[in-house]
Parts: sequence; structure tokens; C-alpha cells
Amino acid sequence: MAEKASGSPASFVDQSVVPGDVVLDLTSMANQTIKLGGGLRQDCDAIAAMKAGTLKFSKPNKYWVETSQKRYVPCAGDSVLGIVADSKADNFLVDIKGPTIAFLPVLAFEGGTRRNIPKFEVGTLLYVRVVKANPGMNPELSCIDASGKAAEYGPLKDGYMFECSTGLSRIHPVFRLLSSPRCPVLEALGKNISFETAIGLNGRVWVNAGSPSTVIVVANAIMNAESLSGVQQRIMVDKLIQNLKLSS
Repeated sequence: MAEKASGSPASFVDQSVVPGDVVLDLTSMANQTIKLGGGLRQDCDAIAAMKAGTLKFSKPNKYWVETSQKRYVPCAGDSVLGIVADSKADNFLVDIKGPTIAFLPVLAFEGGTRRNIPKFEVGTLLYVRVVKANPGMNPELSCIDASGKAAEYGPLKDGYMFECSTGLSRIHPVFRLLSSPRCPVLEALGKNISFETAIGLNGRVWVNAGSPSTVIVVANAIMNAESLSGVQQRIMVDKLIQNLKLSS
């Protein structure tokens, strides 16, 4: 039986955990509301790990277990890249690399009504938000944020989409490695070239730029960044930029 967690919640953040480990004791967190991400479950007053990895925390109140894997487990609130697999009268069926196909209601768009239902062909790439992800049920998606605005969600045109481990899009102590404004590889790239990215927490990344060679440089830099430190990422980017200038 797993030992009961002791000490403050912060003492377990960034520590390795295995399935069954009790990482949070809710009795010592009175009047606090927390959000559970992937890899955690609640059992009465205890929060336990369901998979091996590192316990992570992001402000104001979200905890999750981070691990580098290809398989994606949907979690409410995740922003992901989905591919339209089929369309029905009321929903679009979308592949988000999860155990089951997800569905996107045709009205889950800013100002969505029956008169202006969007039309997406099979294979269309979408940036969407996971709204519901209950065990045994198909995840529900949306193209609007919590305030009802489209924000950055919707179809992604042109560009190049590639896949990576889910850890690459999550390993950052503040929020996410790639989606963090302080991500070394994206920061170094942004100082030298112009490009767009959309980072899915399901291990999909979309890149768009003014030329194919720039897209290739950005994609290669991102894919090579996971095993490198911040300093190594900047050195790698400098070399890629030098090669890009020599070839142009």
C-alpha cells in the first residue's frame, strides 16, 4: 500500500513518482481548489499517481504527472492538434491520437449557429481544446476558449505538421516546454527568423513559415530539442541558422 503523503504539496513537485504513490493529501489543503491533469486520480482525500513520471505543477492550481511517451491520454483543458476523420450531421469526428476518436460539435465555434456551420474536408488539421475527457467516453472538443472566443483555435492552413513525444510539449516547470514564452529553442529561433507554430499537448506540432527551408529548420530544431539543455538548444539553433544562411 502506498504511503500517505506528508509535507507541503510543493515538496513533491518535480519529484519522480510511480503508480500508487500518494502525491497530495487533500486534508492538509483545506479551502484550496486544485485541477488534476494526466496521470493523477482522486481516491477520497488522497491524490495518487496512475503512471510513472515526474509530478509537475503550473500556476494557479494544476498538477499532473509528466512522462515522455507517444500515446496521448486526453485531459480536459488540453489544447491539441486534431485531424478531421469524418463529418456527421451534428459533429465532426476528429483524430487526436487518443485511445478513441473525439467529436467536435458543429456549434462549438465562435458565433456558431445552424446557418453558418463550418465545412471541413477529411484530413483538415484543427487546433482544438479538449472540453470533456471522461473514461469510457469519446472526448469532446471545442474551437472556442473558456470565454466563448475563437482565440487561436480553428483550422490550420498550409505549413507542416509532425509528431513528437508528448513529453516534448509538456516538459516545462512553468507551463509547457514548447508553448512557454521562455522556451530556449523557440526564443532563439524567433530572434533570427519569422515563423508560426501551434503546439498540441498530444504530441503534434504545426509549423508555418515564408519558405520551405525555414519550415525544415524550425521543425528540425524542435525535434532535436527534447534531449538538450537550454544552452545546447541555443548552440544548435545558431548552427542551423548558419547553415540556412549559407544555403540561401
